[in-house]
Amino acid sequence: MDSRLRLALAVLLAAVLLAIGAGSARAAGTEVGVTDDRLLLVGGADPDRVVAEWRANGVDVVRIFALWSQIAPSRQPTGFDGADQHAPGYVWGRLDEAVRRVRGAGMKVMLTVTGPGPVWSSRSPGRGNPRYKPDPRRYAAFATAVASRYGAAVDRYILWNEPNLPSWLQPQASCAHGRCTPVAPHLYRGLVRAAYPAIKAADPGAEVLIGAMSSRGLDLKARNSTLRPLLFLRALGCVSSRFGRLRSGDCKGFKPATADGFAFHPHGTLFSPDRAYRNRDDVNLASLGRLESTLDRLQRGGRLRATTRRFNLFVDEYGYQTRPPDRTAGVSLATQDRWLQRAAYRAWRDPRVRLLTQYQWYDEPLRRAGSAFAGWQSGMRFLSGRPKPALAHFDTPMQVDVARSRLWGQARPGDAQTVTVERRSKGAKRYVAIARLRTDRRGYWTLKRRLSRGARYRFRTAAATSASFRR
Repeated sequence: MDSRLRLALAVLLAAVLLAIGAGSARAAGTEVGVTDDRLLLVGGADPDRVVAEWRANGVDVVRIFALWSQIAPSRQPTGFDGADQHAPGYVWGRLDEAVRRVRGAGMKVMLTVTGPGPVWSSRSPGRGNPRYKPDPRRYAAFATAVASRYGAAVDRYILWNEPNLPSWLQPQASCAHGRCTPVAPHLYRGLVRAAYPAIKAADPGAEVLIGAMSSRGLDLKARNSTLRPLLFLRALGCVSSRFGRLRSGDCKGFKPATADGFAFHPHGTLFSPDRAYRNRDDVNLASLGRLESTLDRLQRGGRLRATTRRFNLFVDEYGYQTRPPDRTAGVSLATQDRWLQRAAYRAWRDPRVRLLTQYQWYDEPLRRAGSAFAGWQSGMRFLSGRPKPALAHFDTPMQVDVARSRLWGQARPGDAQTVTVERRSKGAKRYVAIARLRTDRRGYWTLKRRLSRGARYRFRTAAATSASFRR
């Protein structure tokens, strides 16, 4: 190659790299999700108004439950074909309306196909417990009906919700002579192995995710103790704590589960997005690396199969309960605002996190349960509809990363747009513009700068102004 041409190409490449580094974020940033089934499937607020608000705030994906027990008949009719969406006894109306609303507003739908089902879906229906050992064949039939009905409107499915919690799947363990061993992971592997190919057959182009586990559990001392997520995951792959292969009991004749990605609920409760849970088998947002390394080891050992090079993560629930109204498990309103913005940045920094979903939009009703409070109060709005401070910044999350000399933000809704980054120096009364940047197609932007001590930073779009953050 001619030396002058080589020099010209080098200069051109340098210019392109400089332009990229100056202000734009990665080509494909994290999707923004929301989930609030109480609004969509039960009612309470005007669902059309709420869905329009989601869209205006830049939500890309809405997760909705396809709850088996609410759709299937409580008593199995004679000759009932669970794989046929038109089978007499199925009731789809509320889910049909929810999917229609979300799709009509221009957002994507992600369905969690989950139990518990009707009592007859258990392999031991005589117990009267629909959570107890659900029948994989019947679950696969229900999954087929869901994917057949919604395949034209849905691109992504999740198999079961929080299988490491006894409120969704039982038994969690088997206990004898003071020793307990996991059972739920083996039940779940059977459900996944049956339902994954069923959905793929009904909706071949869809992504099918597994996991959707709760972020932490308890020491295994009872048959329905909540399993810690990484203990659950190792048992799902039939490996020991040191990843040695297990071949006896429920692991005899082991065959791995397959998935297109891994869903997870890394709630931090009272921990910030940067503070990891202490127990190494629990996983919150700050410790997602534990989950990723476990998935990688299982995949390399053939104990879990991914259809991609490695498992990407889809956070289909994340949020912080607030005080008020929850006085036992809530953070302050200002803390919720700050931590949700920090969580958005942390998720963006992890290239394996493809989705971050706000759970929920409205608080649930607050109920007393003994000395504690029941329900979930992590909404952007109180039950009354009154907005919390976090709602004002949901569409303009921002962070000042001193360690990386980086300013970061997102302007929602997405699409490439111009943002103005501003600084107010220590002691100054006004903000001054320090950069005008073009975002990527999801509205993300970054700016490398030497950050002034004591200064405050914010950014503006044509429609909104972010919170300000101090260096």
